[in-house]
Amino acid sequence: MTRPTTRSGVKPRETFSRRSVFVFAAIGSAVGLGNIWRFPFVAYDNGGGAFLLPYLVALLTAGLPLLFFDYAIGHRFRGSAPLSFRRMNRFAEPIGWIQVLVSFVIAVYYAVIIAWAASYAWFSLDERWGSTYEESATFFAEDFLRAGSGFGIDFVPGIAIVLAVVWIATLGVLLAGVQKGIGRTAMFFVPLLVALFAALVVRSLFLEGALEGLNNFFTPDWGVLTEPSVWIAAYGQIFFSLSVGFGIMLTYSSYLKRKTNLTSSGLVVGFSNSAFEVLAGIGVFATLGFLVTTSAGAGWDDVGGGPGLAFIAFPALISQMPGGPIWGVVFFLCLILAGLTSLISITEVVISSFQDKIGSSRTAATLAVGVPMAVISLLLMPTETGLQNLDILDKFVNSLGIVGISLIALVVVIFGMRLAPQLRDHLNSVSSWRVGTFWIVCLAVITPLVLGYSLIREIMTLISEPYEGYEASVLGVWGWGMIATILVLSVVLSLLPWRGSRQLDGPPTVDDDPSDFAYEEGLTPPAADRPSGATASPRKTKEA
Repeated sequence: MTRPTTRSGVKPRETFSRRSVFVFAAIGSAVGLGNIWRFPFVAYDNGGGAFLLPYLVALLTAGLPLLFFDYAIGHRFRGSAPLSFRRMNRFAEPIGWIQVLVSFVIAVYYAVIIAWAASYAWFSLDERWGSTYEESATFFAEDFLRAGSGFGIDFVPGIAIVLAVVWIATLGVLLAGVQKGIGRTAMFFVPLLVALFAALVVRSLFLEGALEGLNNFFTPDWGVLTEPSVWIAAYGQIFFSLSVGFGIMLTYSSYLKRKTNLTSSGLVVGFSNSAFEVLAGIGVFATLGFLVTTSAGAGWDDVGGGPGLAFIAFPALISQMPGGPIWGVVFFLCLILAGLTSLISITEVVISSFQDKIGSSRTAATLAVGVPMAVISLLLMPTETGLQNLDILDKFVNSLGIVGISLIALVVVIFGMRLAPQLRDHLNSVSSWRVGTFWIVCLAVITPLVLGYSLIREIMTLISEPYEGYEASVLGVWGWGMIATILVLSVVLSLLPWRGSRQLDGPPTVDDDPSDFAYEEGLTPPAADRPSGATASPRKTKEA
């Protein structure tokens, strides 16, 4: 069925059919690879069980406030990141484009990790990586990735083919649209991910050495709570794991209907994400407890977070487990599901923004933007230098890109345009759980201080010593060069004219914007179907 058009001829903005669909999509975005391989070791390295206290404080004073901040902007200004910031102020548009370009970079390298997981799900059947930790590490770096350094485009065909399939699947979901693609995928993938991972955790608890692993994870070191670095680590984990600050939640909330309970949805998403992280910590450390008690040759000093956990430690563990091939497939399927739901949301930020900017259909925008993204990913990542490229891009885009643009957005919106009271009132007008002065204080004081400190510290560290000992030329291209390119392109894209008929100043008004709640709720017929001279009711105009 063809959707009605607005008076200006633009189709109404796509929407999630129900709030529950949005919640599942938001959870799918938030619960990603970092929940499984990052949180357990951040907690382990920062006080074990004691880390849960600063983690909870960070969730309440930064995670949820930032989540509500993104929701309020996207829902009130009814657009992608660049369009929403443009509607606030024409000079704020580059903020939105920086978020888009950060998402672009993340999508380029994030997809290859899903390809690795898919390959390892197949490898689980014959456990070709060997039976010891050393053999597994050699297989991953030399046989599978053929890892090298410097510059080069020597392809690894096996990875390239799987990566192409990952991109085809991702773009296929996005071509289907917000509800039929993103919504339905999340409604299926997220429950399946939780069920499979819960089964994996239950199995891990019955392994020999599981108790030792859990003791390592949960035993609290209360003395670390006096160290600022532990609190910064807690805020960093919450910040990155909730997918806030780089356009995802802002974009998703713009697809909500006008009368949607925002803060209660945010509470569900925030606490669901944290619950999954704790569950991941239990499962990971229970299985690692088993690993260090076997003949695999691994000790607690050998294992760590990141790809090394997923593609070195866990394969060695699978080789030692009873029924290892089965649980190997389950584990890597969990990585695939967690990665795909996040990749879909990251790519949607880019597609939605260009769809708004050029006034095109979803199909045209998805192909025009998604295909080049896939091509760049295929050129850079399934190569012998792919692991190096991924590591540098990930470090710089997270530590500088996401942290920096989040700090800029808060300063500009809260202090520059002074929109905090307006955003607070918007949240409260549609939500059952109301926010007040404390929410504004978190956004104006606590979160900027944490972000500012983290950004300055990271810049000083990256300037003082080469990251991971990489060559200066390589860091200059994939690190500092990438950040500079994002900043320049954000200005260039802001200078390009907006195509199509759409309101660019202030929140969209009834009848003039594709996100008009009247069409979404079926309360009034499209303007083209009303008698000449008829207008929307004053009550509805006021509500908008």
